[in-house]
Amino acid sequence: MKDIGIVAIGGYEEIGRNMTAIKIGHDIVIMDMGLRLDRVQIHEDTDVERLRPSELISMGAIPNDSIMKDVDGRVRAIACTHGHLDHIGAISKLAHKYRAPIFGTPFTADLIRQEFESERLHGTKNEVITMNAGKSRQIAPDIELEFIRVQHSIVDCVFAAIHTPKGVILYANDFKMDRNPTLGPPPDFARLKKLEKEGVLALITETTNAGVSGKTPSEQIAKDLVWDVLMGTEETKSGVLVTTFSSHIARIRAIIEAAHEMGRKPVLLGRSMEKYWGTAKRVGYAPKSDDNLPVYGRRKSVDKFFKRMMQEGKDKYLPIMTGHQGEPGAVLSRVASGDTDYQLESGDKVVFSAGIIPQPLNKASRHIVETKLKMRGASVYDNIHVSGHACVEDHWELLRMINPEHVIPSHGTFESHGKYLSMAEDTGYELGYTFHIMRNGQQLVLP
Repeated sequence: MKDIGIVAIGGYEEIGRNMTAIKIGHDIVIMDMGLRLDRVQIHEDTDVERLRPSELISMGAIPNDSIMKDVDGRVRAIACTHGHLDHIGAISKLAHKYRAPIFGTPFTADLIRQEFESERLHGTKNEVITMNAGKSRQIAPDIELEFIRVQHSIVDCVFAAIHTPKGVILYANDFKMDRNPTLGPPPDFARLKKLEKEGVLALITETTNAGVSGKTPSEQIAKDLVWDVLMGTEETKSGVLVTTFSSHIARIRAIIEAAHEMGRKPVLLGRSMEKYWGTAKRVGYAPKSDDNLPVYGRRKSVDKFFKRMMQEGKDKYLPIMTGHQGEPGAVLSRVASGDTDYQLESGDKVVFSAGIIPQPLNKASRHIVETKLKMRGASVYDNIHVSGHACVEDHWELLRMINPEHVIPSHGTFESHGKYLSMAEDTGYELGYTFHIMRNGQQLVLP
């Protein structure tokens, strides 16, 4: 029987730069190749596309995959669970080393191809294979890759199940147990329950919100929160600005619907809004009724729109823009600093339909932007949002549903791993025997 090993490459000590290698005998499946966004943002004017992998590794921005030189075997596939940059943002820098096909769902695969197109240094020849949730693919004589539908804050998110002679390795980064999503069907609970009967050798799981009690609210709750706030401003002649995750298509659609109900014209502003909405249109996640929705990505076109908005009246539009984390150069950050023609006035409202990513830089940047907005007279509606990450009860539910022999926490800090351990111990897992905390660069052979 072939030995099965787990190689923790990135994301085991931090939020971001996720990358894991699963070794079955001499065959290897790599899961995700992500970016650590705060390490990029702290270096102003960083152009990721123009930097070499070695430079990005030294910055701590992408996984240090040098450990793979010591791993004996052949990479058969690279599987990406969803399209967030902390899971695919390093793929254009690292994938070419492995000469293996890349698997992703339609939305994810489209974003991966865009990453390759924008890369300035490396010509990547890896084949990108689109595979829908619910489908599987034989990638070696006794290894099968299966995508299982889940919900998260981006469409087309999946669990990756690696079927091996010793059982299933379930890679669960990221997810929430949302039974009432606003876009797409709920997680495939029936398939997950069947996995338990087939035998799950190990669960590799995110721990982002493992210290948050209760269950993560449904996206339907977030839609209701957004509508409640925006409908409360429909009679005002003041400006109403909204910022949210550009990749959160379900949330953006909810805001667009609210704008129509308010009698305001929705407009998407910012490069990443242009990128993700364009992807949503190509793969069928943007409704046909919004085919002509104005989207302005370039700075000049954004500035031109603000100038027109000020002339025609703030009450005519509902701008949906980048900048929810206070990122330098994002549209909302420029508005807050007075670097656009949009004039903030007392009575203007700014709605943050996004939580703060739990990194010190994000917290500081967001605080600065909110303070600037308030100093200019704006009313700030904070955290009109529900998370896309599982809380304690969601993790508990998944554990009981699939009953894995081993649990390996990833995509989190030692603090969040410890929180998950406390919960897992209550279900019978034991640190060092059936529960394994790993550091970046470590290898584990499963007994």
